[in-house]
Amino acid sequence: MAAELRTLIGARGLADPVMIGIHTGGEWVAERLHQKLGLSENLNTVDINFYRDDFSRIGLYPQVRPSAINSEINDRHVILVDDVLHTGRTICAALNEIADYGRPATVTLAILIDRKGREMPIAADVCGTEISLQPDEQIKLRGPQPLTIEKIKLQP
Repeated sequence: MAAELRTLIGARGLADPVMIGIHTGGEWVAERLHQKLGLSENLNTVDINFYRDDFSRIGLYPQVRPSAINSEINDRHVILVDDVLHTGRTICAALNEIADYGRPATVTLAILIDRKGREMPIAADVCGTEISLQPDEQIKLRGPQPLTIEKIKLQP
């Protein structure tokens, strides 16, 4: 992913991009990518819990963490990183939160795992791997050290 991002940054002329990881798994992936790319800006993070559109279905999360966007966002190139892209709703929520901090020039989406099943028209610019799961399966990133991927069978 880092090599593909490096090529994309160069090809698009994305000078001095800002990287934002979506809490929790996206933050772990972003930490590694940020280090491998040697970006000059500090890594930023977002917790999208207040921007979710499914509170009526799942309720509030008990551990909402503050976002840490300490970089200027206006007219900057943003690399948004998450662990799993499924419905697209998490990315939509993250974009809404980022918009509260400013208007980026561009947003490049980097995803570790694309599991398909979109409900929103969201696509990754950089993807580590694609997988297909059964309706009763989920994928979970565990970490931060070691960073592992686990397939989980949902209980009926």
